[in-house]
Amino acid sequence: MLTEIEVFVINKVKELRASNNLSQAELAYKIDVSSGFIGKVESFKYNSKYNLNHINKISKALNISPKDLIPNKHL
Repeated sequence: MLTEIEVFVINKVKELRASNNLSQAELAYKIDVSSGFIGKVESFKYNSKYNLNHINKISKALNISPKDLIPNKHL
């Protein structure tokens, strides 16, 4: 079961990925994971989630601050 903050991060990454016109495969390549991993994270059928290293790499790939992927208030 994913926590609220994990769901928030997953949804935020998916939203930003889409708004940057990146496919799951393109994001996966940029953060050095398999495209299947991104698919599992975004599907919510699995317990897959991003860790802090992923968040750091995603922020670099999207040219944003890691803070942009984390809620600005308590969930």
